[in-house]
Amino acid sequence: MSAVSIGQAAVLGVVEGVTEFLPVSSTGHLKITEGLMGIPVDDTSVVGFTAVIQVGAIAAVLLYFFKDIVRIVSAWGRGLADKNERYHHDYKFAWWVVYATIPIVAVGLAAKPLIEGPLASLWVVAGSLIAGSGVMWAADQMGRHKRGEDDTTFKDAMLVGSSQILALLFPGFSRSGATMSTALVLDLDRVAATRLSFFLGIPALTGAGLYELKDAVGAGVGAAPLAVGTAVSFVVAYASIAWLLKFVARHSFNAFVLYRIVVGVALLGLLTTGVLTA
Repeated sequence: MSAVSIGQAAVLGVVEGVTEFLPVSSTGHLKITEGLMGIPVDDTSVVGFTAVIQVGAIAAVLLYFFKDIVRIVSAWGRGLADKNERYHHDYKFAWWVVYATIPIVAVGLAAKPLIEGPLASLWVVAGSLIAGSGVMWAADQMGRHKRGEDDTTFKDAMLVGSSQILALLFPGFSRSGATMSTALVLDLDRVAATRLSFFLGIPALTGAGLYELKDAVGAGVGAAPLAVGTAVSFVVAYASIAWLLKFVARHSFNAFVLYRIVVGVALLGLLTTGVLTA
């Protein structure tokens, strides 16, 4: 039997789609949902399943930002063929995304046993949700929000890309939360910080999904649940992206900070009372 049923896959697909790009931790919400449904959060096939359905959310990013991606990739191609085109910001940005992905790939491979073992605990998720809330609130207060997307630099990309490691090691911290917070500290405005988070997440999350595919299928998750979870996450994530970009253009991140604290405290309560096991 599959470690995840089709119905459970659909539910997890919704959770993944809603939370992947919101700064509330998709990994944390997935682990909480898995725990409530009686799915072992540290099972190899389940960890692989959650990584694979992220590809659906990434596909939503690729579709939503298709024109931007074509523009950036085209500039990169022109720059490779003609050195006179290499001054263009889009050409440089394409390389920055590649370079900024290297740190998280290196740490992900080196720390895989920890990530799939002790760090997969729901206690870690609860603590990271609360701690990450403090970081996000402080970053939003500190940031001067004066720099736009065209003002990003190689330093910005490397620092923001490297911050993804926090979410990798501490599920519940949130990849989006870490990257957006770092971008805000660097004085990018909220929309620029959010878009940069999206672009930097494409290679990292796609690579993770493809890397984990063999574990998800080979260790006990059927093809049907994988397909359903991925498809649902794609549809829901597309709507989530559109909503988030409109939201951050007019609001601070305080609503997400408060939500994370509530979820973190509630999770601590469920673990303490034994309703959920770590």
